Amino acid sequence: MSGTAICLLRCDLRAHDNQVLHWAQSSADFVVPLYCFDPRHLLLTHRCGFPKTGPHRLRFLLESVKDLRETLKKKGSTLVVRKGKPEDVVRDLITQLGSVSAVAFHEEATQEELDVEQGLRQVCSQHGVKIQTFWGSTLYHRDDLPFRPIARLPDVYTHFRKAVESEAKVRPTLRMADQLKPLAPGVEEGCIPTMEDLGQKDPVTDPRTAFPCSGGETQALMRLQYYFWDTNLVASYKETRNGLVGMDYSTKFAPWLALGCISPRYIYEQIRKYEKERTANQSTYWVLFELLWRDYFRFVALKYGRRIFSLRVVYSFPQQGFKVKRSPGKRTLSSSTVGKVDYDVCSNYGNWLYSAGIGNDPRDNRKFNMIKQGLDYDGNGDYVRLWVPELQGIKGADIHTPWALNSAALAQAGVTLGETYPQPVVTAPEWSRHINQRPRPIDRGRLQRTFFNCISYSTLEK
Repeated sequence: MSGTAICLLRCDLRAHDNQVLHWAQSSADFVVPLYCFDPRHLLLTHRCGFPKTGPHRLRFLLESVKDLRETLKKKGSTLVVRKGKPEDVVRDLITQLGSVSAVAFHEEATQEELDVEQGLRQVCSQHGVKIQTFWGSTLYHRDDLPFRPIARLPDVYTHFRKAVESEAKVRPTLRMADQLKPLAPGVEEGCIPTMEDLGQKDPVTDPRTAFPCSGGETQALMRLQYYFWDTNLVASYKETRNGLVGMDYSTKFAPWLALGCISPRYIYEQIRKYEKERTANQSTYWVLFELLWRDYFRFVALKYGRRIFSLRVVYSFPQQGFKVKRSPGKRTLSSSTVGKVDYDVCSNYGNWLYSAGIGNDPRDNRKFNMIKQGLDYDGNGDYVRLWVPELQGIKGADIHTPWALNSAALAQAGVTLGETYPQPVVTAPEWSRHINQRPRPIDRGRLQRTFFNCISYSTLEK
């Protein structure tokens, strides 16, 4: 194929292991890597009026776009940036250039992204332009799963994991050429907008944050180098991954994974290399275990489509078929995406449904017990004390249940319920057995997965 290939990049903001860019380099005379700031991503949510993309996440995205442009420039290309709906921007480029022979992109799994893809197909069909798509967001390729069609995907993670680990292989990463094809003549790269251009103010970085990192492929690869090779922290990942304070207790890969700044297959290859050259243990395996959770929720989204967003949900394990329950609070949970730098629609919704007891879970009627989780993972209350200064005067694990303290203890801590700190909106009956309970010593090897709304797909998020 000759002519010009437009490579629409979305959640694949990297040069390494990028099949869209890799294909275009060998298939076209000119290549236009394109990123669109879609105005629909900057709207307010229809129910609560929160911005779909909050300031921290937007800053991380802008950093990632800038970094990819710099990387591509070093290879003789650049990243073309436009503000507008991708289907409109692509139509304008096709009309402007007159030489576009193909539009390539990685396929996504959920409805808003699929709607964009449908719009692109219509535009290309109208102009006689080829569509070339790839699957590149998961560790295991969609076409290599031992479940075909996707409707046969197990509704229990363990069944999925065991089958994939025994029957499927991870494809090797793709190496990007040192010198890339040039842009088509007449294409201007365009300015990368500022936070203000996109209607947001630059957020202030809180010194307490456990993620003071910047966006972009360069930073993602540096983080892997640090966590694996410079410090060997990966060798103790399973023991430390449920930490809450600081930078070194987990990989912190998730924000970069969410935007595709780092490839899960590259992480896999580096784990295997580390195991060969340094050590292989439960911790190195557990990084892959968590990546498989990320894969699983993406494939669940493919299987169930819009149903993962329904207020009346959802699926359960095979012998029960479809479990229909009302999901109170799901809309409240979804509004919290504005604060998540690492927002990933499949992982977040999959984990929220799991935590609410209406998702992929072999145990019926599971409820997320916040008090138990607090005692298990923040037994001394250090994390709560760091972020809720109003409760700093409460000692030890009592900080998780301030409403259960007597008036003398509250007065000594300087807490007045309903004034300096609110009364609980609701108290679940199962919390009572954990009140005034001393946190038990943590056996890290036997801990259940922690609350994924806070850390999305386990501690790869943090």
